[in-house]
Amino acid sequence: MIGVICLFPLNDTYAQKQPSTSLHIEVLDGKTGKPTPVRVRLTQSGKVVKVLPNEAVAVSYGLWDHADGYAYQPDSSFYVAGQFSFQLPPGTYQLSLMKGNEYIDQQHILVIKSGGPVRKTYTLTRWINMAARGWYSADDHIHIRRSPGENQSLMHWIQAEDVNVGVFLKMGDFWETYYPQYAFGSTGNYQQGNYLLTPGQEDPRTPELGHALGFGATGSVRYKQEYYYYDKVFDELHKRGGLTGYAHQAESFHGYRGLTLDGLRGKVDMLELLQYCVSDQPLHTENYYRMLDLGFPLTATAGSDFPWCGHDHDHGPPEQSARIGNARFYTYLNKPFSYSAWKAAVAAGRTFVTSGPILDLKVNKAIPGDKLALAKGEKLVIKAEAFGHPGQTPLDILELVIHGKVVGRVTKQEAGQSADHLTISLELPPLAHGLWVAARCYGENRQAAHTSPVYISVDGGGFHNPETIGSYLTQSEKYLLELEQELDTHSDNPEFRAWFYKKGLKIRIDETREVIRVLRGK
Repeated sequence: MIGVICLFPLNDTYAQKQPSTSLHIEVLDGKTGKPTPVRVRLTQSGKVVKVLPNEAVAVSYGLWDHADGYAYQPDSSFYVAGQFSFQLPPGTYQLSLMKGNEYIDQQHILVIKSGGPVRKTYTLTRWINMAARGWYSADDHIHIRRSPGENQSLMHWIQAEDVNVGVFLKMGDFWETYYPQYAFGSTGNYQQGNYLLTPGQEDPRTPELGHALGFGATGSVRYKQEYYYYDKVFDELHKRGGLTGYAHQAESFHGYRGLTLDGLRGKVDMLELLQYCVSDQPLHTENYYRMLDLGFPLTATAGSDFPWCGHDHDHGPPEQSARIGNARFYTYLNKPFSYSAWKAAVAAGRTFVTSGPILDLKVNKAIPGDKLALAKGEKLVIKAEAFGHPGQTPLDILELVIHGKVVGRVTKQEAGQSADHLTISLELPPLAHGLWVAARCYGENRQAAHTSPVYISVDGGGFHNPETIGSYLTQSEKYLLELEQELDTHSDNPEFRAWFYKKGLKIRIDETREVIRVLRGK
């Protein structure tokens, strides 16, 4: 459904003195030649022009499910389905057209004179087409309430950002839930071609254990009377066919404690590895590498946390972080795009996360998420490539990471490398034990990317890191001690309720300590 918005003049007095000109704009996709959804921003002398076309696609959104925004995005841009018209007084304007990471942004100077009407047609082109290579993008963290009536408008939003899968999360806390979704599982999906809206949940959410993620289940799960027992939610989501994880790199709200408690007991499938909520540096790997080195596979995902990450356009300067799809992950499908194929590929870990750069990793012939079984004495050949656009996604560094350590590194300044293509190859001598391998890339403007690992075993062994397992287990024990101290602190602050669940959480802490004891024997 396309929202119909009233036309607001630039300035009432000025508009009365100057005759306006009708400007009609059509934006086409370079491959299909048809109108395509797009993000638009209009400025004059560096200031946003607050004129909305009737064709602006509007959906109510805001913090805590309040109506803080509607047609404008936080940076004062707006979405259209491909065609729109303005009535503008004479003057010089700047028009920005944007369509996600894979399309080349366009900036145009519009000189409007009296008379008209004026018609303009612009064609957007990709610098890379990942879907054609079998990789489909997703934002796993969008907070907008959704009924069937919003589906078409929200479809235009994710198409305008070229996000193939938008995961819309029902959010909860100890008292309430927000951003309701009208249905879960396949009945809550809305698909057009290779674009899909699907529901999920960010619940439980506590300041002592972090924020849990779940999607792909046939129903949402919430135990208000046992709210701090995340594992009960995770177990039930798994029974309902869903995937579970932690948001915000497990850094915010002491998420590393929850990740330790649930991850070491095998309850967690994924970690939101890239996002602009924690800082303006989107890639944070500490908790990810700890779990991997301990021998627990985790799929890397990413999401914008729209509209929470960034300032509203009326309350501060626009931030890079306030945009659907600015943090996304790609999933490889070796079959046609569908909800079930996508969910299975995410579960298999065939992903990389990015805020712009594109990564390709091959270990022998394995790709991210694969489990590669070697016999002792076999060699390992690793190749990684990063792709960017010199004007929009300029690359800087590409690294190969094994067991958390950089084992290969190239920069754009080196011979044969460039800001739009970095490549690195490495052959390892015969392995004595298993390991995990990943690639990561850094670009300019705080852009970054990271693959899920390829997991390598030797003669049936694990991929854990024998050199760090002891120190990481000690660190995990430290996090459990932190949590125990929380449980011994009675708080009158209603936001901090872990102490109320001390008995049940202590049982779970003891179970996790038993896992740590067993792992120390490796």
